[in-house]
This record gives sequence, structure tokens and C-alpha cells, in this order.
Amino acid sequence: MQAPNWNDLRYLLAISRTQRLTLAARRLGVDDTTVSRRLAAVQTAVGRRLYQRLSDGRFELTVAGASLVQVAERTERELAALNGKGGTAGDAAGDIAGVVRLTAVPYVMNRILIPRLAELAQRHPALRLELVSDLRDLSLTRRETDMALRFARPQRGGHRVKAQCVGRLAFGIYVSANLPAKERQPARWITYDEAMSHLPQARWLEAAARKPGEPPAPFCVNDVEAAHEAAAAGCGRTLLPVAVAKQDPRLKKLPAPRELPLPARELWLLVPRELAALPRTQVVRRWVEKTLSASKAGTVP
Repeated sequence: MQAPNWNDLRYLLAISRTQRLTLAARRLGVDDTTVSRRLAAVQTAVGRRLYQRLSDGRFELTVAGASLVQVAERTERELAALNGKGGTAGDAAGDIAGVVRLTAVPYVMNRILIPRLAELAQRHPALRLELVSDLRDLSLTRRETDMALRFARPQRGGHRVKAQCVGRLAFGIYVSANLPAKERQPARWITYDEAMSHLPQARWLEAAARKPGEPPAPFCVNDVEAAHEAAAAGCGRTLLPVAVAKQDPRLKKLPAPRELPLPARELWLLVPRELAALPRTQVVRRWVEKTLSASKAGTVP
């Protein structure tokens, strides 16, 4: 195995940050053929597979490729320091570049993360954050995503995935603020359909709706976004994350029954271990933590 030189490592660094041959070529001021040839040279020099090309044209680093990128980024920072450009351990905003793909359920993405997205873009203009709103658990080990913000502790991935509890969403009872006060408390419950019955908030709503004297629930939904909008539209009462619902003037919080403690859900940030140490990944992780903290959802008791 030969040690790759810095000129070749620049090409691996560019492809890791853009994930596209054309974009990497544009960043380096060369043509696509040159990038492809130099990437092959790096791979030949180290004698290990460093990347693979996906069906959509993106280049995905292997574990070995991600490790070598860390070396390249360290070299880049050291050279920048020698040239008087400063920068230590990637702290300078201008040093952070590349692509990070982050997935979260649509409600968290739209209501918590996206409202604070502009400040990340302003601080790190060379960073490209791909936001994927999806109810499915996209695979980190198959690199369908680089980071995932989820409502539950991971059940698979093992030592290959680094998991961190970054917040806790407490739930409260909300109803339309437009309803007269005397109609708010007896409003019918908005529950979840059977496919969502495993969720803590769904179980709580079912228990509340079965209490003696409660009218039958005329509406059920399949996600929290729909529950939020149904409550705001005056369709009834439901459980919503306090950190989000309190920001919506269309909603009014109701007192909770003593006999039914309100649920809460942990938020877990998952990252493949080979990506966790990359400066761009660390920047996104800190931004997620700061955003959750600002929304009052980032305090874990």
C-alpha cells in the first residue's frame, strides 16, 4: 500500500463534500474525467475500496474512504494554518464544507428544524444540508441517510451507529383557541388510527377516549401533523408536543387529568460511527442540539 499524496487526497475530499462528480470537478476547476482518474489513483494507492457510485449518480464513501477523508481534512486544516488562514479542528465557519443528509419525521422537520435552518446556512455557507422528511426509518448502515433524528432509541445498527439522546418532547392537551371556553374541555378527542396504536400519545388518547362520559371520537389521524391541524381547525382535543403547539396562536392548552399522566418522547440523534467525527457532521449535530434547546425540547431530564 502506498501513501496517497495531498494532491490526490484533494479529489477524495471534494467528492466526499459534493457526492457528485460534476460538482467536485467544478469545485476543483477541472473536468469530470480528471476527478474520476485521480479518485481511481487514490484507491489504487491505498489498495482498498474507498467509494462506490450509487444508482442516482451520487458517490458514497466506504468505511475506509470516510477514515481517509478524516486524514485529508486534518491535512487541509494544517496546510491552511501554515498559509496563515487560521483554523483549528474545523472551528472556523469557512472550513466546513460538504454534504450532510439528515432525516426526521415531517413534524419535527417542518415545525422545529426548518425554522432555524437559515442561521446554519449563514454560518456555514459551504455546507450543504439535505433534509429528508420521512416517516420511515431510513437506513444509516446502508447510507440512505447520514444522520437521523428519531423518536425512539435505535433497535438495530449496533456498534456501527452512534446514538445520542438529544431531547425530550413533552405532550400537552390542545384544542382550537377559537372555540368558546365552555366548549373546549368537552370537545371530542382526535385519536390515531390502528397502525399508530403503538405510539405513547396514541395509547394515552385511547385511554382518555374510553373514560366514562366521553363522547365517541369522530376523527382519527395517522401522524402528529394531521392531529395538530385538526385541533387547530376546531375538530376536537388532542395531544401535541408542547414545544411546538405553544408557538401556534390557533391552539389553546387545556389542563391535564390527574389520573392520566401525560406522555413524553425522547429524541435520538443517530450517526454512523465512521461519519461521527467528520467536522461537517459535528457542525450539524451541534446545530440540531442548539435548535432543540431553543425550542425547549432539548432538555433531557
